[in-house]
Formats: sequence, C-alpha cells, structure tokens
Amino acid sequence: MSLGYAEKLSYIEDVGNVGMSEFFDSSHVLQEKIERLAEMIQKSKHLVVFTGAGISTSCGIPDFRGPKGIWTLQREGKPLPEASLPFHRAMPSMTHMALVELEKAGILKFIISQNVDGLHLRSGIPREKLAELHGNSFMEVCPSCGVEYLRDFEVETIGLKETSRRCPDVKCGAKLKDTVLDWEDALPTKEMLPAEKHCRMADVVLCLGTSLQITPACNLPLKCLRGGGKIIIVNLQKTPKDKKASLVIHGFVDKVIAGVMNLLNLRIAPYVRIDLLQVIITQSLSLDERYVNWNLRVASVHAPKAPLPFIKSIEVSFTDAQKYKAAVLHDQPFNLKRRTAPAEAFEILLKLNFSDGCGCPSIQINVPVNFKVSSDCFNLDKESAIQNLKERAIQDLCCGQNALIERKVILEPKTEVANHALVTNIRAFNSDSWSNGDVKHPRGVNGTKICRKRSFGRKRKSRF
Repeated sequence: MSLGYAEKLSYIEDVGNVGMSEFFDSSHVLQEKIERLAEMIQKSKHLVVFTGAGISTSCGIPDFRGPKGIWTLQREGKPLPEASLPFHRAMPSMTHMALVELEKAGILKFIISQNVDGLHLRSGIPREKLAELHGNSFMEVCPSCGVEYLRDFEVETIGLKETSRRCPDVKCGAKLKDTVLDWEDALPTKEMLPAEKHCRMADVVLCLGTSLQITPACNLPLKCLRGGGKIIIVNLQKTPKDKKASLVIHGFVDKVIAGVMNLLNLRIAPYVRIDLLQVIITQSLSLDERYVNWNLRVASVHAPKAPLPFIKSIEVSFTDAQKYKAAVLHDQPFNLKRRTAPAEAFEILLKLNFSDGCGCPSIQINVPVNFKVSSDCFNLDKESAIQNLKERAIQDLCCGQNALIERKVILEPKTEVANHALVTNIRAFNSDSWSNGDVKHPRGVNGTKICRKRSFGRKRKSRF
C-alpha cells in the first residue's frame, strides 16, 4: 500500500499479528497444487476471488504484515520500506491481469478486494464485478448523486472526509468525499452486500495474498461452505482459515497464477496505462485590436485545480522558432502567456517530460493554432480512440503514443479545450517464465522504457 496512506491512518497500538514467517512449498509439491487449483477453477461454476496486499507486492507496493511489512517494521521501530516507484504509478501485476482474462472468459464472477491501491479497476475489471471493502485511494464519490470519480492522483484524505473538489454535475455540485476507511469506519454496505451475495453463491473462493486475520472481512470466504463451496488459499504465511480450506498453497501469487493460466491455455494480455490531459488556449484582443493576447494552459481533466502527477515539466516551442520565443514550464499549473497578430496561424510543440514511474521519458504533442478558424466543437468516439491507442502500444510494445479525443470551444472568453490521451506505461507478461521457476519481476515492472517489436486475529470493523 501507499506509505502515505499508512501515515494518514489514525494511530492504533494493536494491529494484529505481524512479522509472520513465510513458507514455501517445494517445487514438486507446488506444481501438484497448481494443477489441482487449475482443475478446480476449470470446473467451477461460480468462482469468486478474495484479494489482499500480497497480490500487489510485485507492483512495488509494500504489504503490511510480512517480514518487511509496514506494520512489522513499525512494531520493530525500524524505518518504513521505501517504495520502488510513486504510488500513483504502480501498475497491475501478472495476477491482476490474469484475473481480467478469467473474467473475460466467463470463469471469474466477482472479486472482493481489501486493497486501496485501485489496481483491480486499472487492470480492467468491471466496477460492477468488484467490491472494494476498504475503499480506493484514487476514488472520490459524490454523497449526493452517488457518482464515483477515478483519479490519476492519490486523493489527499482518508476516513470518508470531504475533499477539495465538488461534483462536476451542474445539477448537483455537492462536495466530494474520499472512499478509504480509517480504522474505526464500518465496512460500506454498498460493497459488503454484493460481496456476501457472491460468496454464498460461490462454489470456489480463491483467496490470494491475504493473511485473513481481520473480521468481518476475513469471514466472507467462509460463507461459501454452507452451500458446499470450497476455499483455496494462496499465501506465503499461514492464516487462521487454513483449516477450513480445501487447498493451501505457499508460494508467490504471481507464480501460482501464471502456472494456472498456462494450464488453462489462457494468455495474459499486456497492461497499457492511459493518462489524460487538457490543452487549453484562451484568447482575447488587445485594447488597440492589433494583437491577440493568448494563454496556454496544460491541465488535468479531473478538476480545474487537480494536479498532473505524471508530468514533471513541459518544454514549449514553435514551428517558427525565429518569431516565437520558447519556454520551459516547471511549476504547476503549467501556464504560458503570449501575444501574436490576429491573422497568424502557427503550431505549438509541447514536449511533455514525464515524472518517475512512467515508461518513457517524454512525448511531443503538436497543437495547431489559428485564431480565424471555425469554433465548432467535435467529439470523437473516445472508447474507440483509446482502444486504438492500446492496440498500437501492444503491437510495438512501446509507450508514448497519443491521440486527440475531444475538442470543445467556449465562446466567452473564447477558449479552445483539447483533451489528449497518452500511453504512459506498458507492462507485458510472460507466464511461461514464471511457471518454469523464474520468479523475477516481469519486464516493465518499474516503469522502465519498453520499445521493441513483439515477437510473440483481532476483531475489528475493518482493516487489512
């Protein structure tokens, strides 16, 4: 989880058992258990997956109760672990993306997550097939109309508090709230009801990377037993529910799932991260009407004052370099003011320098400017445009592609707003290497550039 998230939690002395020993099944036993698991998944009619922090450790996010977990180190008086990349740039693991394929294949019916990292949603799991019991660090919700807003930045508060933004619906406008629970917050009914329903319906509940310590969440998988369902636990530590399980596997979650996917002949698609931004140009005539005063702003699509966490700086240049002075914008909000003759048409070249964790150092966007052109708006098929971006990125296994997906004009003051979609990360997976014993991180795990052609315990209301 985010170290910032851990620091935002209210202080509590007893966080349950921490620092538990890790166990590893021998390679022979592990392979036999993977084969049993694959068979059980293949035969299942209603598979439910219950996930904990252990499925995100390969994404560079520390867990809580492991030997080097956040709670463990805190209890030992040691410094907290250093995250290998910014929390907002964490990418889904092989396990996250494998679950997407199982859902697409009609095998996986529902996911119950105790994590707040938002990686299930980023991976492509439909919201209606996901219960996030403890909330999402990247989600805001409107308490009035109920609309959820998934952000590209970590929401600044936890504990279901009001944030600094309002619902953009002109008929609403209520203050938004974060969705992440603090220690004493009860599990939300909206998430618990479908979770309980699907656990009762399940013939298999697969628990991945969770210590199954904290009630009431840890008791959800047990609800399948009354209907004859089976529990499978994949975790490096022993759990209080092991005796209730039909199968307990001690191994890396990614390695286990990679073996299962190979046995099921299911390919794990690459993960492609798409980020959005706005390029806003506002213009007005000078008092003598000899010039156009214009302002360039590069901003978030999420809210007027929202940050752009994936942009470090912007280099602004022009096609006619002799006439227009270049600039480098280091501070957000990214603004540039200039004046030109009204009849002139030119092109702005924006070099976007990405922050740490992105898969390529920079990309360039060309912005045509013509103050005499029509003020008509146009809307592209956003879903198709984004899907085309993903396909191009997967074909080349390279990030950096971008596309204009929307343009609108505001007449007073005259403003053009262009929304762009950018491929800022791609992470590909080779399940063969994992299932054959290679437990190194898949390529692209730390956001390094990829650009090559494809070859082919304690009772609590809630907590981790």
